[in-house]
Amino acid sequence: MRKVHPRGRTRLVAGLAVAGIALAGLTACSGDDEGPSDTSSNGGASSAEGVDDGTELTMWTRAPLEAQATRLVEAYNASHDNQVKLEIVPNDDMESKVGGAAANEELPDLLAGDVVRVPYWVDNGLFADITDQIDSLPFKDDISGGHIDAGTVDGAMHTLPFVQDISVMVWNKELYKEAGLDPEAGPTTLAEFQEQAQAVADLKKDGVSGTYYGGNCGGCLVFTWFPTIWASGEEVVSEDGTQSLLNSDAAKAVYETYAGLNESGAVGAGSKEETGATWVAPFQGGNIGVMPYPQTVVQAAIDAGIDVGVGPIPGVDGGNSTFLGGDAMGISKDSDHVDQAWNFLAWMLSDDTQLDVVAKAGDVVSRNSLLDNEYTKDDPAAMVAAEAIPNGRTPVAPYFAEAFNASGSPWVTLVRNATFERTDTVDADNDAITAILSQ
Repeated sequence: MRKVHPRGRTRLVAGLAVAGIALAGLTACSGDDEGPSDTSSNGGASSAEGVDDGTELTMWTRAPLEAQATRLVEAYNASHDNQVKLEIVPNDDMESKVGGAAANEELPDLLAGDVVRVPYWVDNGLFADITDQIDSLPFKDDISGGHIDAGTVDGAMHTLPFVQDISVMVWNKELYKEAGLDPEAGPTTLAEFQEQAQAVADLKKDGVSGTYYGGNCGGCLVFTWFPTIWASGEEVVSEDGTQSLLNSDAAKAVYETYAGLNESGAVGAGSKEETGATWVAPFQGGNIGVMPYPQTVVQAAIDAGIDVGVGPIPGVDGGNSTFLGGDAMGISKDSDHVDQAWNFLAWMLSDDTQLDVVAKAGDVVSRNSLLDNEYTKDDPAAMVAAEAIPNGRTPVAPYFAEAFNASGSPWVTLVRNATFERTDTVDADNDAITAILSQ
């Protein structure tokens, strides 16, 4: 289990203040603090199901996940006495809204956030400890672990999977046919990825490139490149989240692969400037041969008329992994309705909800035994998810966003130096990431 950095609480609160988020007076629970009391008549959580007694609950989630959140809330409200009032928060406003509410003890009952940001929020005490409740679930060991790990400190669990997004490898079958490649066989090693991307590029077809990546998008890069490193048996950050390990042999092999594709002209124009805003558009437009990609937008490419091949992201010499992204959810430190909020969380991960609400809508379920189900049996992307998720990972580091996702982060600098500029500064750039992680 993740352990808090020795200076974690003090330094993390200071970090939020620097970001313009006042946390003065924050005295909430953390992994080793006593959780908030439930002022309802039912006291603490009394069962694995929680309490359904007509309480109105509040929930916040980010705008990119509005569709998934709305489906879940509408299904819950239609079948329960408790009623959830959902508030959709613009993505760019989430951090400041949560920080201000935490300072004023005004957080909602149920709080969802980007899984890579959750460790920071947990270390600042924004969530209640729900270890006992999670342990009471009969299917606890079947839950996809990344979103639980992200909210775990010193063995105390605070979050569960809310919406799960994963990374996969996609290729354009028509372009593969034209390039003389097997359209049903995507890359199974890093070298095969390079060879197949190059083969498409060698078509010299107007507007078509072998591959594409978000060369100025830290989030895109961690989501799609970290799985190759994990699949190769290596880590990206230390267990306590304070050290970057992105100068490993596998990591350097990834950088070298993309540098080579850049030099050969196989990478699509615009990759160097790509901030993520149009990251998936070139593939959806039929102009890219092969690239790692978000599973949640594969269907959009299919709807755009692309004959899409889908597979797991391979390691350097084989194996596969995926980034377990999306949002995790927990009960906030300010909730006076812990039992009732738990009732929503337990329902959300139940068999019926995961199948008839989540899988039916084409989203990725958060229970490993349910990945292969009646709704996904004819969906190639879903079948790949079933193969990849058990090998998937979520990196856990309180300062992850600052080190990796932020504009101009040291991670983005490392990638740009290694793949576009070839400055041979991977070790030094990796140290710069560690400097942020170890604050």
